[in-house]
Amino acid sequence: MNLNLRHAITDNLNDSNEEHIRATILDAIESGEEKMLPGLGVLFELMWNECGEQEKADIVDHIKSGLQ
Repeated sequence: MNLNLRHAITDNLNDSNEEHIRATILDAIESGEEKMLPGLGVLFELMWNECGEQEKADIVDHIKSGLQ
């Protein structure tokens, strides 16, 4: 079976409003399940690709702070 995870996740959320997207993210984080990590990665990739260089620098700073 050839499953394109990126395509499946974006199709699943394509017509979602902000509230549904936020709930999906919170559910994935709060569940603590490893199987949710690839989906969060796809959402992170979408966000990253839409950000400018300053926003990317801010994201990296937030991640670095969270690791400390």
